[in-house]
Amino acid sequence: MDRQITFEQISKNEIARSSRAEQFDKLPADQQEKQLRISSSVVRYLSYGIPVMILLYFAVTTVVLWTTFKVAVGADVSFKQAYAIVFYASLPTVIHAILGTISMFAGVNPEGFNVNNPVATNPAYFMDPTTNKFLYGMASGLDVIVAWTIVLMGIGFSCNSKVKRTTAIMIIAGWYVFWKLGTSALAAR
Repeated sequence: MDRQITFEQISKNEIARSSRAEQFDKLPADQQEKQLRISSSVVRYLSYGIPVMILLYFAVTTVVLWTTFKVAVGADVSFKQAYAIVFYASLPTVIHAILGTISMFAGVNPEGFNVNNPVATNPAYFMDPTTNKFLYGMASGLDVIVAWTIVLMGIGFSCNSKVKRTTAIMIIAGWYVFWKLGTSALAAR
């Protein structure tokens, strides 16, 4: 990302899509430069910390799903098995990352690059992220890769317990919809 788009350009794009874009434009040039430098540094460190954040995200997801399957449907799945299911079911996201990398090297417009939605695997890719943030967030949830991951997690939990496959998929999809509703509502504020 740094070589093809630059962290400074990613910061500019994110500021332009944020609710504070007007405030940023009103700042004097030296303060804008200072904020861009700080923002670029934050984006740089966050991008290099993604592997650790992914493992943390998988751990939190595992705790939620493992607890739900244990309590709600009495599944006999160990935490270790649940973590492995979440981890391996998330492997299709590697395809998403590869497609994003290909699009960057294919010459995507740096000023239009959206680091949060770099590939057209959901309807939100074709929408303006600044008009209706709630609708944009919900449309980004209709992602082909995410649906694939949800089905794989459902199959994994089903195969490792006595829970029916459709029940397992519906539990995971329910949590995902709940999460997308929450994050989309927060983005719309």
